[in-house]
Amino acid sequence: MNILILGSGGREHSLAWAVLQNPKCDRLIVAPGNAGIAQIADCAALDIENGGAVVGFAEENAIDFVIVGPEAPLASGVADRLREAGVLVFGPSAEAAQLEASKSFTKEVCDASAAPTAAYARFTEADPAKAYIREQGAPIVVKADGLAAGKGVIVAMDEQTAMEAIDDMFGGAFGGAGAEVVIEEFMEGEEASLFVLCDGEEILSIGTAQDHKRVGEGDTGPNTGGMGAYSPAPVLSAEIEARAMEDIIRPTMAEMKRRGMPFQGVLYAGLMIKDGQPRLVEYNVRFGDPECQVLMMRLGAQAMDLMHAAAEGRLGETQVNWADDHAITVVMAAYGYPGSYEKGTIINGLYDIPEDSRNMVFHAGTKTVDGQTTASGGRVLNVTARGDTLQQARDRAYAMVDGIDWPGGFYRRDIGWRAL
Repeated sequence: MNILILGSGGREHSLAWAVLQNPKCDRLIVAPGNAGIAQIADCAALDIENGGAVVGFAEENAIDFVIVGPEAPLASGVADRLREAGVLVFGPSAEAAQLEASKSFTKEVCDASAAPTAAYARFTEADPAKAYIREQGAPIVVKADGLAAGKGVIVAMDEQTAMEAIDDMFGGAFGGAGAEVVIEEFMEGEEASLFVLCDGEEILSIGTAQDHKRVGEGDTGPNTGGMGAYSPAPVLSAEIEARAMEDIIRPTMAEMKRRGMPFQGVLYAGLMIKDGQPRLVEYNVRFGDPECQVLMMRLGAQAMDLMHAAAEGRLGETQVNWADDHAITVVMAAYGYPGSYEKGTIINGLYDIPEDSRNMVFHAGTKTVDGQTTASGGRVLNVTARGDTLQQARDRAYAMVDGIDWPGGFYRRDIGWRAL
């Protein structure tokens, strides 16, 4: 098969790495890709949010299967355009992608399906939102309704922070994503992620993970897109996972089907777990980043077969073959992230690191300039390893980190601390 992956981050590098291990892959193109992806696949300049352009590229290159990495192309209907053109695609319709693209929509679906989640209220003006915050008190969670590149959620531990978040959102800090705001109850517990594949009818769990959102060690400092992750998540026991499937995932999927927007793709449920009871924090309609990296390390070549089965409506005849192993990824980010940071700093030592099925450096934000690998984003590298135990995987990952010479970058030394 000729396969096209849309995206340019560490998630897409790990997807490409897994797909290439599958003998059914004859040719792989990633658009637009990055410096690391270019080492293993063809990269193409393409506006991945333009459905017509993606369809045209797929037809010109005899693409058999498209895997959509990020949320923005899904929300803009790229998967719909591909389906209309008869191109097999892994990813939900724009209607179904509202589960990530609109916090209000997700809350409505949870209400209709009785899925346990945080109490909430929604607002389109600042004054009533602030009055609600004063009435509820802090801690409280303020969310931009739309897509904000993972940055539109403020966990406010005091009222002043919540009020400032309201001013930022209605003041345009998140563009159109902040035109409506959802204010939620602060849920206590331990957060973990459950990933399931859906084909519109069947649902298949494909793994659990935990990530580290805060920039600083000990989970301190501002929120980021994720500074590291590991899989499996010990807090998501088989019993709790089964409860989440029955109380949250299956009712949601049934409600989506009832609304005439059956979900096909990967559904990533962020869960808060307290006293053995899971509650939904949020849905994402694509693989998490950096959670995808640890899932792909553990799934390997079968990942492509599973995604292909979901796209063709054959999940009922598939199963996941898990090894009894662990994976961890450490994010190396540019100094200053998640605030302002310098681009173009040179990274050395990357190609001296042996890479195999247990050790990989996935590129998230890199470019090749004059033959040298340079940083082009905030999160730049995902140093990822597998092991028989989480400790073994962690030791391997940090040994690789120590071999990378990048004075312009930083990372957390404590990824996996909750589990260890």
